[in-house]
Amino acid sequence: MAEWLSYSLSDFLLFAPRAYWRLFELHNAAWWPLPLLTFGTGMVLLALGTLRPRQHARWMAAILGLLWLWVAWGFFWRHYVTINWAAVYVAPLFALQAALLLVAAWRAPPLARPGSARSLTGLSLVAAAVFLYPVLAPLSGRPWAGAEIFGMAPDPTVIATLGCLLLLPGRWQQMLLPIPLLWCVASGVTLWELARVPSGG
Repeated sequence: MAEWLSYSLSDFLLFAPRAYWRLFELHNAAWWPLPLLTFGTGMVLLALGTLRPRQHARWMAAILGLLWLWVAWGFFWRHYVTINWAAVYVAPLFALQAALLLVAAWRAPPLARPGSARSLTGLSLVAAAVFLYPVLAPLSGRPWAGAEIFGMAPDPTVIATLGCLLLLPGRWQQMLLPIPLLWCVASGVTLWELARVPSGG
């Protein structure tokens, strides 16, 4: 037990920062021009939440469900697993979230009242995930080709999903929030440890 306590989170990091960020370049290139389509889908999602939102809950949940399924297979199962064996366990969780979102689409829950604080906060998260998240790559000194794009990379997809879930009633949030929040914790820990790796590592 004492030996286990001597480990830190960095000891469980299975890849170098260079390999992690390079992964997004390879992922985007492998599926090009699909990133353009998913980016456009993000704009559609934002429009659906802004224009007559109560009628568009079904389409928003369906879009998110399909994108979560795509990230589960296209990113985790096909690419992330090459540098992190734990991806084989994350992919089914993303697929499960996709199924839950498609159930929500089938039931078509009503969205929050337009103009409410909750609605504005949710739409702001969606906008940030779609438009601002890709800019983090060049701002961090990484190439545009490695940008994390909504619908292609997990982090912006999860952030946009959290924004959309803020528009749903509480009973739906209880079902749909756990997996996105769990990923936020896992991704946050990973990014924290990557930032602590000395440059060149």
